[in-house]
Amino acid sequence: MIRWGRHKQRKWQQRSKLEQVEVSTRWMLLLTPWIYFVGGMPQFLVQVDDQQSAKTLSGVVVVLAVVQCVLGVRGLPRGIDFYLGLGEAPRRLLAAATVTFALTTAVVTVLVARDWVGDAAEPAMALFAGVPSVTGVYGLVVSRRRSAAVTAGGCLFVCCLFAAAGMAWPSLLGTLFVLGLGGLVGIFSPRCSAWYLAVMRELDEAKEAQSRLAVAEERLRFSRDLHDVMGRNLSVIALKSELATQLARRGSESALAHMEEVQRLARQSQSEVRAVVRGYRETGLETELAGARAVLRAAGVDCRIESAELELSPGAQSALGWVVREGATNVLRHAEASHCAIRLMAGAADTAVLIMENDGLRPEPTPGGSGLTGLSERLAALDGALTAERDEAARLFRLRAEVPLSRGHRAVPPVGEPDAGVLADTDADTETDTDTDTDAHARAHADVGETAGSVRGEGLE
Repeated sequence: MIRWGRHKQRKWQQRSKLEQVEVSTRWMLLLTPWIYFVGGMPQFLVQVDDQQSAKTLSGVVVVLAVVQCVLGVRGLPRGIDFYLGLGEAPRRLLAAATVTFALTTAVVTVLVARDWVGDAAEPAMALFAGVPSVTGVYGLVVSRRRSAAVTAGGCLFVCCLFAAAGMAWPSLLGTLFVLGLGGLVGIFSPRCSAWYLAVMRELDEAKEAQSRLAVAEERLRFSRDLHDVMGRNLSVIALKSELATQLARRGSESALAHMEEVQRLARQSQSEVRAVVRGYRETGLETELAGARAVLRAAGVDCRIESAELELSPGAQSALGWVVREGATNVLRHAEASHCAIRLMAGAADTAVLIMENDGLRPEPTPGGSGLTGLSERLAALDGALTAERDEAARLFRLRAEVPLSRGHRAVPPVGEPDAGVLADTDADTETDTDTDTDAHARAHADVGETAGSVRGEGLE
């Protein structure tokens, strides 16, 4: 039994917050018919006459009320699914519950006519026990106004039956109040719960759409930057190579000069692409700390940052920035955290230590993923280290990164980006300066115009 309970607890903790809210809401609605049954049926039974016939009819009322509760338990989840657009309306269950309620009303009317039940609101309490099973499902499949109007008409019809059976008008007023209150609560309680679930689903979908749009926007930005860098130079290279080909066929010595210009433009384009990639993948520690705090707080996680002013090399800042980014991603994806603390401090032996700690640790670690492995390799290249600890008792996850404070370490290229030496030419005499001239764009436009004029001058149009 204890093992079963722990298994259920682990499964519950592995659910997302939206799933937890939805499951708890559905279970609460399933308990609603039984709550009404327990609240109304005992008050009815204590007022039934001691005659055998009266007890038999009261037993029939109890059985019919239990049947109504069972039909309500089966119909409410399907009604919520219909409201959320996930299924069809439970019309058969609703029809069965309506028929059962009508039979209950008929039996109670006989008890009132025979004067076998109290002449107050006790007959209404018997119907109160089964009203939510009908109105709850009905309120989920039709509009609010229609469900309220039909419920009000049903309450008036029951009161007319009781009046015809001989119930006094003060008791009729009490019956109308009890049935009206039970019917309206039975309508709007499930409907409000279903509306809450619909709003939360829309917010969750909007959050996912926002994330996808942010990724798409970043991709567009990078593609625009790459196009701005490569578009002009490639146009010049294409025109000059075409011109050099034609001149070489004619035996002109100027073809060599044009090919040297093509080589220069190719190296310049290589340097510019490398600069774009580095700027795109470069990670700043302060920027990542601010971004992590904003993202986590937007997700409902209380994020506290304690940052000391340390002398860090650009490579160390970039590596720690990637640790913050990966740690924040893990908090959002692999934990149900409510608090997260990020501390940057000086460690022993001239080192900087970054610690990220969050609660909401799930019982079982999520398999797969290579984010922490990539971070370990990045820090190892800086003579640093990365450790990840799970505190199962306190449900805490702790990520600790350590890098030296001393400078002179080689900057580590981001994971998936080749080192600068890979992009550079292998021959020493072909190395070029990575800094581009300030008038590179103007020179590119001039080269395009000059080359196009040369092509027209050579008759290559």
